[in-house]
Amino acid sequence: MQIFPPWSNAIARTGLVGIVLFLPLLAAVAIAVVRSDFYTGEHMAPEQPVQFSHRHHIQEVGLDCRYCHTGVETGEFAGIPTTYTCMTCHSQIWNESPMLEPVRQSIINDQPLRWQRVNNLPDHVYFDHSIHINKGVACTVCHGDVSQMALTYAEHPLHMRWCLDCHRRPEDFIRPRETIFESDWRPEEAQREVGLRLVEEYGISRGHLDDCTVCHR
Repeated sequence: MQIFPPWSNAIARTGLVGIVLFLPLLAAVAIAVVRSDFYTGEHMAPEQPVQFSHRHHIQEVGLDCRYCHTGVETGEFAGIPTTYTCMTCHSQIWNESPMLEPVRQSIINDQPLRWQRVNNLPDHVYFDHSIHINKGVACTVCHGDVSQMALTYAEHPLHMRWCLDCHRRPEDFIRPRETIFESDWRPEEAQREVGLRLVEEYGISRGHLDDCTVCHR
């Protein structure tokens, strides 16, 4: 006695083919979403408590990155400036500007401003700013030219593959240490020639790429 009608075989075969085709499609969609600007936040400026312009403070005022990001040369984190750092200038300059009211209220109420991180790595990724700075990696390599940003946004996705591109070919990215904070620096000779010389001078090794625990701890 036949339990299933003849056409059930066709349905079963169609279903199996559909599953085989659907799973790769689902994986492709997932990868596309994870790498999209919507997911990474790339080129999208998050809403901040104050519309802070790096372009104004760097290009027009002439501030150095290290004035606000005090830990970038010596610690894991570059650091986010306290309200008191802002008020060093703004207690005298634009001290009645409506735009800076959140800064004044932060001082009055003794509550820090809640800045939104623009470049935010997962918790399982270890990144040390100081080692990169001291090995000749400029701020612009990871953050883009923030000196031209009216509102700050992520220039790069910071995927592992993106990081590995630099780690595998450091000569294409590093520069002399004394130029790290110069956003408009350009090598006088070919970047690769400069980079290869600095790779040897700074003792940069590619061998650590075989050890996952360097970045994942």
